This record gives sequence, structure tokens and C-alpha cells, in this order.
Amino acid sequence: MAEDVEAFLENHALSNPTLIGHSMGAKTAMTVALRNPGQVQSLISVDNAPVDAALKSDFGKYIQGMRQIEDTQVRKQAEAHDILRKYEESLPIRQFLLTNLVRVPGRTFLEFRIPLQTLAASLDNMADFPFKDPDEVRFEKPTLFVRGTRSHYVADDTIPLIGRFFPRFELKDIDSGHWVISENPEAFRQAVIEFLRQEE
Repeated sequence: MAEDVEAFLENHALSNPTLIGHSMGAKTAMTVALRNPGQVQSLISVDNAPVDAALKSDFGKYIQGMRQIEDTQVRKQAEAHDILRKYEESLPIRQFLLTNLVRVPGRTFLEFRIPLQTLAASLDNMADFPFKDPDEVRFEKPTLFVRGTRSHYVADDTIPLIGRFFPRFELKDIDSGHWVISENPEAFRQAVIEFLRQEE
């Protein structure tokens, strides 16, 4: 995925962007910044750390719900919400998961734009991080780590390692679980704005 982001930046002639990513996207953004520190202005990592870690069991449950939605061939978002409610009670999380549910031209039912079979097969490796030694690679530019206070993905014991990979990092705790942006969007927005204003 880092290669996809790098290709996107190159194809669109984007120079010195601030990269922001959540969860797996955070690991992708960190990887791009560490691979190409001269091409990235700053980094915002949302609720993930530069470590290999096991995914919570929720992700497998989400895939089950998403598969049931496709198998049922729902025609309306409301039908998908009803199915997904069995797998996730939080409305903001359901809404986030269903942002990838779209109507494909020529079909009467909704489908996920991401291939669920590929996603399910990749779950075991999704939480890996490609860099192991912060003495070999660092991103020495402004970095914000945002973590949900009720999430386990940025544990206190990962903070020293974060500091070694990203020596100029700041940490912002937000009252939320892993789905920081969906669960507490205003606090997240404020944290990002405050960080970016320091960059001006």
C-alpha cells in the first residue's frame, strides 16, 4: 500500500505533503514517511504504532457482517445497517464501515468497493510493520500520533519506540476507541488543526 501512495504522489506531482492515515492507513503513512523522508512534510498517524501487533477480533467479525450484506444483495443502506447491527452496535463505526458500500453500474444491489475475499485473506498480515530497527531509518520531521484512550493500538509501552522512529513526534489522546475519527470527530479535527497550524 505504501507503493500505491508513493505512485499517487508522483502521478499527481504532489510534493512535501502532510500524510495522514488511520489504523492500517497509519502504518502505510508511516512507511511512506520512513521510506521517503525527503518527500514528506509531516505525518499524522491515527491510532496505530510502528510495531507488529495482532488485530482485534472485531475485524474478522466486520468481514463476516460485510459478507452477509453482499450475500443478501441489499438494495438500500438501511438494509445494510440492519445486518451490520448484529456485528457492531456502535452507529458511528457501522457508518464508517458502510462508506465502502456502493452501487455498481448495471447492478441493482449494493456491493463493497473493496474485495472482501482479499481483505479477509490479508487480515493476519495487516498489522505487520516493515521496519524493525529505528537505528536504520528515521523520520525527523513533525509528526502527530493521535490515539484513542479506549483503544489498545498505541499502548504506553510503544511510545519509546515511536520516539526512536519519529524523534519529533507529539502525542494527542482523544476520548474514543479505535475509530477515533468516527467516534469523536470534533476532538480529532481540533487536534489536526492545532498540529497543522504549528507547521505554518
